Formats: sequence, structure tokens, C-alpha cells
Amino acid sequence: MLDSTKSAVRPPNAPADHPKVAAGKVGVLLANLGTPDNYDYWSMRRYLNEFLSDRRVIDYSPWLWQPLLQLVILTKRPFSSGEAYKSIWNEDKGESPLMTITKDQTAKIARAMEAAHGDEVMVDFCMRYGNPSTRSKVREMVAAGCRKILFFPLYPHYAGATSATANDQFFRALMEEKWQPTVRTVDPYYEHPLYIDALARSIERAYGQMETRPDILVCSYHGVPKRYLLEGDPYHCQCAKTTRLLKERLGWEDTEITTTFQSRFGPEEWLKPYTVEEVARLASEGGKKNIAVCAPAFSADCIETLEEINEEIKESFEEAGGEQFTYIPCLNDDDAHIAALTAVIEENLGGWIGQPAVATP
Repeated sequence: MLDSTKSAVRPPNAPADHPKVAAGKVGVLLANLGTPDNYDYWSMRRYLNEFLSDRRVIDYSPWLWQPLLQLVILTKRPFSSGEAYKSIWNEDKGESPLMTITKDQTAKIARAMEAAHGDEVMVDFCMRYGNPSTRSKVREMVAAGCRKILFFPLYPHYAGATSATANDQFFRALMEEKWQPTVRTVDPYYEHPLYIDALARSIERAYGQMETRPDILVCSYHGVPKRYLLEGDPYHCQCAKTTRLLKERLGWEDTEITTTFQSRFGPEEWLKPYTVEEVARLASEGGKKNIAVCAPAFSADCIETLEEINEEIKESFEEAGGEQFTYIPCLNDDDAHIAALTAVIEENLGGWIGQPAVATP
């Protein structure tokens, strides 16, 4: 973290009582979904309340949704969700795996940016839900002299419930700044060649370590209600394209890879096929007794991959007669992934690096 007091100076020709202004920097603020502070009931309740109260995530009328959320869901779900988080918690560091991985990603990207641009670029991360908050990190960057901020939601694919709500929160934070910095947001990178290559290399590496090649690779993406697709959300199409590009990069046939969607919530229809049902069908009807599963929509392993895929989805496959289930981890802080993310950042910083970042008042 930059110390804004070290680089703060009084503008030239300003009166003696003029406040000091931090030297110009370019900020790169990475954003991920979020994590509870702990897996106890109240930590889980605070986190789930913030998450499930987001109208981008649950867009039902608050008059109907909030009583159900506050009086029913949040009295029970913190217990079950807490147990799930407890099963994957990084006890050594006292944090969730998503937090650990995001810190590692940020550190590696920061080192890459420092090697390329010295101290001109400040790299940090925030969470849409929980801590560190988007608001707190925007405040820190502005205080450190960042007059330009690139906001990078770490979602390869755009969805209203992920990228859009992260951007919403970023702009809310900017509303509180007296002197707003110039900002940019990063487009989804689901078809970026380096991202596809990093995915392919992780698959090739995993397959190379197996004694028997899986019958099929299941690309399991986080689901959204089907209604969102019909209302114009491009998420489904972007996921399908990632699978196609991955297949082409690997040189595989259509029968060797498939697209599914996980994490369904609530009574309405979501994007299909549902991963938990499809893996069972592959085992019982499709004769696919040996499968591998990856999660291309997640930039870091989290509760949906480490617990849902490795436990619930695996169990569904095995109960249907499946024999060999392999989960291929997310790209996390893999060097090829960091190179891809850094390339996306560099592309989006065009015209900013080396340019005057502060106009003297």
C-alpha cells in the first residue's frame, strides 16, 4: 500500500495554508465477489444479508423478498453456509480460500506492474460483499494520489449479477469523493487469447497427470436465471463461446467437452443443463464413468468450486454410477493466468501510463 503522506506536496504557487496534494498515480483496483469474515453465524448472516439484498442478484420486489430473507432464509442459511465455509477455510491464515488467492493474485500483478512501470501504478483489491470494501479501497487510492483508476472485476464473463453489480458499487464509492479521479472499467475477457491459452494449459497439465484420460470435460459455469438471458444479459453466450474457443485451442472433438451451469437458487428456471443433474445423466445414461470438471467462470477457487463441485456435484455423479471424478482447479495465481490478467490491464491502461496524472489547482 502506498503512503500518501510521503508524496503529498503543496501545489506550486499555492498559498501556505493550501492542503498538500498527493503525487499523481494510476490505480488498478481488482474486484472479486467477496467472502465472510468468518464462518460463525453472525459473520455469515452479515455477508449473506449484503449479498442476497443486492437487487442485481435477487431482483424480486423488496416488499416480497426482504420479509422472506430476514425472517426465514437468514435464520437458517447462515448455519448451513457456515458449515460449508468451515470445510474449506484456511485456518492457518484465518480467511477463506478466495481471500488467500485474491491476495496472491494481487501481489503477483503488483510485482509485474512495478517491473514494467516502477511506482507509477498502484495495485490493490476489493470485494463487492464483505471486506475489504470497494468504498474503503477507492478512498485509499484517492488519498494515495491516484488521479486515474482502472477498475477490474475479476470475472471473465459479463453478468448483471457479477460485473455489473461490482461496477455499481465502484461508482457509488466515487459519489463520495470530493475530487473524483478519471476512471475506466475493464470489459469481460472471456475470449482473450491469453486467457483461453491459460485455461487450455491447465487442462493439458491436469490430463497429463492422469493415468486414464477422462471420457469428457465438463465446463461448469455459475448459473443465472434463464429470465436474465431473455432480458438481454450476454452471460450465457459468452460462456458458450469460452467453451468453444477452449475446445478449438485443445484440438478436441465436440464429444470431449460440454457446458453446464451450477449454483441454482430459488424456484424459477435457470440456465441449463444444471451441472448437478448433467453429471448424473452422463454417468447413468451416457456411459461416462470418468469425467473431469473445470470452472472457467471463476478466476479463483471459492465455495462454489471447492465445496459445491468437489462435494455436491461429485456426490451426484458417484451416486449415478460414476467412478472417477476429477476437479481441475481454477487458474488462481498460476503464472499463465497472471500473465493474461496483466495483459488485459496493460491493454486497458493505454494512454494513461506516462501521462500527467494530476492537474494542479
